[in-house]
Amino acid sequence: MSGKENEAGMAKQIRGSLLLMLAAFIWGVAFVAQSVGMEYVGPFTFISVRFLLGSAVLLPVIAAGWKRASKRAENKEQTNGKELILGGLCCGTALFVASSLQQIGISHTTVGKAGFITALYIIFVPLFGIFFRRIPGIRVWIAVMMSALGLYLLCMKGSFQLSLGDTYVFCCAVAFSIHILLVDYFSGRVDPIWLSCLQFFVCGIAAAVPMLLLEAPRLSALWEAAVPILYAGILSSGVAFTLQVVAQKDTNPTAASLIMSLESVFSVLAGWVLLGQKLSWREGLGCILMFSAMILAQLPGGKKVRDSQ
Repeated sequence: MSGKENEAGMAKQIRGSLLLMLAAFIWGVAFVAQSVGMEYVGPFTFISVRFLLGSAVLLPVIAAGWKRASKRAENKEQTNGKELILGGLCCGTALFVASSLQQIGISHTTVGKAGFITALYIIFVPLFGIFFRRIPGIRVWIAVMMSALGLYLLCMKGSFQLSLGDTYVFCCAVAFSIHILLVDYFSGRVDPIWLSCLQFFVCGIAAAVPMLLLEAPRLSALWEAAVPILYAGILSSGVAFTLQVVAQKDTNPTAASLIMSLESVFSVLAGWVLLGQKLSWREGLGCILMFSAMILAQLPGGKKVRDSQ
């Protein structure tokens, strides 16, 4: 390989890393948007509008990709198969469960803690992989113990008991782990952007049911929550996902997952800068342990996982 080709390859890797970091930043700040949005609308209203908007944002991307694919007469079958519908239904349902638990939990805990606890999916995914005969190595088990200690320091308040919000977000991390495994399974079989658009649509429709039954949303409230909803829908759902798809073409999978896990760090920083939320030294130590566990679990030799906010 020539020097110019090496330089071009390095430039692509750097660009990919920067795009992934931008996606992680968008996802991290989205925790603030979700927290602020809850001041005006209910959790299911926020989820429904956010993901329906995210689905709509991806439509121009799909249209542009379809035109290119049509010109090349390639991969048309990936956009209309039964597997795409099944994948959209499965991933959308899992995303609805995870997002609902997260959105409700955020109203009872801080943005920083919600970000870190949600990021436990990086630990849970290889653990759940056991059921698919993918046995984690000793490093993953060490990471699990580190994250458990970090979670205790971060969340426990004088007794061995999670707060209500922390419990919701912890269950959300489990649900997101299932969602990640579903996305990993279907993304290799169907077009990933079509899959993302469909899962967003399914999630938005699913959330619309409890929204109409339990929350009676008002247009005035939606208008007041417009900024956080637009951020979560357009940037967090639409833009960040597209950035990830583009960036991972030129980025090592292990490096990509490490960079994407920075969303939890950005959520803490966003909560501190934008909402004035602070962590005690005990909670800060818990964050460090959990973040270290995430890195340890993703070092070369482990299986790559994917984040879906």
